Amino acid sequence: MNRRFFLKAAGSLAVGCVAAGRSIRAVAQTPVNPGYFRLFPSLASAEFDAGDLLRLANGNGSDLPGMSAKAEVLMDTKKQPLRNSKGELIISATPETEFDDEENYGLPAGYTYLGQFIDHDLTFKADDAFTVSGAGGENHRTAKFDLDSLYGAGPELQPYLYAADGRSLARGRQLTQGGRACANRDHSRTNGVAILGDKRNDENVIVSQLHGVFADFHNSVAKDNPSLDFAALRRVVSWHYQWMILTDFLPRLCGQEIIETLLAGIGECKSPRKLVVQRKITAALPAGYMPLEFVDAAYRYGHSAIRQVYRLNTVMQGSPEDRRNNPAMAGRRAIFAAVDQSGLNGFREYPEEFGIDWSLFFETRHPMTPERISDGTHKVQPSYKIDTSLVNPLAYLPEFSQAGSGNARDKDGFARPLPGAVANLAMRNLIRGQVSGLPSGQDVARAVGLEPISDKDLRVGQATVDGITENRSIADYGDSFRGNAPLWFYILAEAQYDWSSRASALSSNASAKNTLPTRLGPLGGRLVAETFVALLDLDPDSVLHAPADWRPRYGNDNHFGIVDLVRTAGLG
Repeated sequence: MNRRFFLKAAGSLAVGCVAAGRSIRAVAQTPVNPGYFRLFPSLASAEFDAGDLLRLANGNGSDLPGMSAKAEVLMDTKKQPLRNSKGELIISATPETEFDDEENYGLPAGYTYLGQFIDHDLTFKADDAFTVSGAGGENHRTAKFDLDSLYGAGPELQPYLYAADGRSLARGRQLTQGGRACANRDHSRTNGVAILGDKRNDENVIVSQLHGVFADFHNSVAKDNPSLDFAALRRVVSWHYQWMILTDFLPRLCGQEIIETLLAGIGECKSPRKLVVQRKITAALPAGYMPLEFVDAAYRYGHSAIRQVYRLNTVMQGSPEDRRNNPAMAGRRAIFAAVDQSGLNGFREYPEEFGIDWSLFFETRHPMTPERISDGTHKVQPSYKIDTSLVNPLAYLPEFSQAGSGNARDKDGFARPLPGAVANLAMRNLIRGQVSGLPSGQDVARAVGLEPISDKDLRVGQATVDGITENRSIADYGDSFRGNAPLWFYILAEAQYDWSSRASALSSNASAKNTLPTRLGPLGGRLVAETFVALLDLDPDSVLHAPADWRPRYGNDNHFGIVDLVRTAGLG
């Protein structure tokens, strides 16, 4: 298959590739423009049959469940799905006072969107065509944790991002929590469009307001330090942000042990300057470059951690009709919805009552534990487990789906994709890894000295007790996957295999097993953590190169976490 045919097929795989009975081939060793770098250039690009990829992503009409989960819908007393007056399925969810076996009690829900915010600080391709990363356009972010998505080009070049003093970030309209006054503010907007350093930080309501938390944190630092100019303020904020990544975000996601392997001494460190950096797989990474294995595979782990629905605050409780007919959804919102106002869709001026209570997303008031399930609407919401299942709304991404009703919706009320577009996120990720020419997960595992996981243990589905026996091997989805899993899928399946092994060894009931947390496995954790450490190590202005006497001013001793940042921003 030549490059031109493949790129057309990416927009309409079922027509272009499957009907033709052809396999998808990566572009053969296309030179990579500055900005992107292959950690394992000697490994061959993995190749997969297009029909196999479609089955893996969504089942493609077979009896196999794909990575895109079925929607949670309202059921009648006979366990049959209910439909509204238009014949559409009625979306529902697990009640907040009941255990949801997909929840990850190791990672509060806010970390999913913190991960998205961090991603937007590192990489941005102006077009989202399925072209080889870097060859289709430059990276519009720096490969540094410098918050350029927050600060843009600075007050001299983009003064509209800043207040009149040139030191503080501009803030927009006052938000409320279900009508109750709160400290949350929106961004400045023009015709509903947020005025931001990176438009993607308005992609959904949660990441949009998290961007606001960072803006408010900057403004608090500016208020505390009236003598500092903008450059000095940015350095203070950036170093706290970077230290938060090292002492909070990465340990939660990858495990403290891998961080201590990469940064010897961090466990008892009082100064970042004293840490000993020990990198292996990124040893050849040039400054300013991003690893493709990270960008197009490992760091896309977060898509599996997204919940179908979220509670923004405790004041919003839904209408009397909601509470009567669909109480599990009353006051909660789907991450994406066909009708903008009913979901957390971004790129708009969302309702002012959507002000987020961050104690429902981070542990600002009390810990997130299974024992606090009785807190109901006041509990810290967990993220979903890192596994090979993506919630149903991610199969209908609004940006690539038709708007409106009628022919724009299928018989169940779900959005149809735009002509020539791929709206299914799992399919988009699988295509992206293929076009980038990424090696298989097994080959990368061997390259870093790990024994690859066998096909029978690379399972498709949710990391739940039921899934341990019901999930199918990736090999069942097509011969092209035998010993040859897409790297993105392998990263998710590795985390799921680790969870399944621990759950199977636990001598307790199903509920206790289902509350075991997940995190990235040995390969995924190494790719993510070492990339982060490498980017900080290669940046002479990062916190790893701060003066020997630097300490986080707003943390606790040598620790600074997202909870400290939220509280300092005045939103905790």
